[in-house]
Amino acid sequence: MTQPNTFQRAYSRHHKEQRAADLMEAARSLGTRDGVRAVTLTAIAGHAGVHASAVRRYYSSREEILLSLAEEGYRDWSQDVAARLADRRVTPDELARALTASLAERPLFCDLLTHVPLNLEREVTYERVRAFKTVALGSVETLVTAIASAGGLDRAQAGDLVIAVIAMAAPLWQAAHPAETLTRLYAEEPSLAHLGIAFEPTLIRLISILADGMTRRP
Repeated sequence: MTQPNTFQRAYSRHHKEQRAADLMEAARSLGTRDGVRAVTLTAIAGHAGVHASAVRRYYSSREEILLSLAEEGYRDWSQDVAARLADRRVTPDELARALTASLAERPLFCDLLTHVPLNLEREVTYERVRAFKTVALGSVETLVTAIASAGGLDRAQAGDLVIAVIAMAAPLWQAAHPAETLTRLYAEEPSLAHLGIAFEPTLIRLISILADGMTRRP
């Protein structure tokens, strides 16, 4: 990767594609290290070795770059879950553990789940958000098919479960990775550290209860 202090302009198609990939990788690295909320367009440019003024040749905004990472995350997560559940019949607890383990291995995606509806989808063009939704819904379809094939849920129930998993995973991930002030508060006053601070066991428990309840419905 080009060093931050040696900016070189990309001319060929190959170089432009590589430069766009470098910006994505920079955002991925920064988001994983510092959290999505702290990632700025200037930081992405510097980390990728691209002059800040040139970033908009490849992406219209920070939000577009991060939404691209979320798009990538949806596709990767759904394919991983499908592979975990392939040719298996699972109990609600096993299903909960598979879904949770797959998410826990993707910390950046878990972080992005909070930011997608709050600001990333709101700050890009109609065409870009349409492309993102197409990929996200396709990924949800992959998840629904895998879950319905592996357990006692029909497709409608599997769809509801996927919605619930996404809705629960986003805030639980944020709660489990608190700001410095909250980390200090929880250390000094453990009684204030609510149950949701343990991401994996909490999410496993909630998904398992929900999936089990669905299988018992007439």
